[in-house]
Amino acid sequence: MLSILYCDDFLAAVDKPPGLLVHRTGLDAGETRFALQMLRDQLGRPVWPVHRLDKGTSGVLLFALDPLTARAIGQAFETGEGLNKTYRAVVRGWPSDEGMIDHPLRRTPDDRRDGREEVQEALTRFRTLERYELPMPQGRFPTTRCALIELSLLTGRRHQLRRHMKHIAHPIIGDATHGKGPLNRDLAAWLGLQRLWLHAYHLEVRHPATRETVRLEARFGAEWERWREHGNLGTRT
Repeated sequence: MLSILYCDDFLAAVDKPPGLLVHRTGLDAGETRFALQMLRDQLGRPVWPVHRLDKGTSGVLLFALDPLTARAIGQAFETGEGLNKTYRAVVRGWPSDEGMIDHPLRRTPDDRRDGREEVQEALTRFRTLERYELPMPQGRFPTTRCALIELSLLTGRRHQLRRHMKHIAHPIIGDATHGKGPLNRDLAAWLGLQRLWLHAYHLEVRHPATRETVRLEARFGAEWERWREHGNLGTRT
């Protein structure tokens, strides 16, 4: 059963666990559980997903409860109007205290329209919250440095956060596509848990019916405390 964060006659939001697909896809044909079907059965009515979270990403996932609302919210996610999306992630290394990543991204093959390649503007703001230093050798270094960061999406491109963090050489831990395989495996063994350390923490969206701002928040799962427990610099910066 999904944890419901918000529900009215138009919208429903859930706290998606990591490892759960939003809906059925041919890219992961072996999966049998999907957030869309689970919420539909839980509410006893049709639901429409209005945005995407990767399978490995946890946190706030929003659905519409009718086609008109789905269309209105979907447009908001396309334009960013009345929308604020904040994520948290653990990344390799120690990024600067804050910064803006301005790096255009090509549409991924599964996101191309009419088969055309297209380069899109992509902006991500980041802020470092905590820094960790694990007593685990990595390459020529005697320790492994990681950091908890806050990420704000100013545009909504496919896999934008994962691609942008790779671009600045601070890939998200557990990212099998854009990260470092040996590091991911070593950290999974060290922490006793393997996952993509990316969490959709906060979402603000303008309600299409009331025009008021709906604020949604999904708290960290208990497993996030492992970083402070294992890192000897688990203090806020």
